[in-house]
Amino acid sequence: MTRAYVPYSRFPVGAAALVEDGRVVAGCNIENASLGLTLCAECSLVSNLQMSGGGRIVAFYCVDGNGEVLMPCGRCRQLLYEFHAPGMRLMGPDGELTMDEVLPHAFGPADMTHLSGGTATTDNPGGNR
Repeated sequence: MTRAYVPYSRFPVGAAALVEDGRVVAGCNIENASLGLTLCAECSLVSNLQMSGGGRIVAFYCVDGNGEVLMPCGRCRQLLYEFHAPGMRLMGPDGELTMDEVLPHAFGPADMTHLSGGTATTDNPGGNR
């Protein structure tokens, strides 16, 4: 969160995740004068995850500049779903949630198997779907 680039909103957001192999990856929001190009903290976290060796997220936490827990937006919930491990826990404002509670009936890698001849093209099978 302290590395967030937020000259327009002044609303820093930080995210951290525990990966199956024990690594912790982090991200922060990065604004742009063309606001539609702004990256949420979850976006930079997922980029960091992939650039540092990939893997699946087992636990996720996101906070604002005051340390208050934030719930990921819809786009970011989908990003997290793509990289979640079965049983992943996400801290929400009211406590821990599973990905099924965060994004019920999610569309994921398993829904794309028809394009690759019956197997997903990612090393993430889509969690518990």
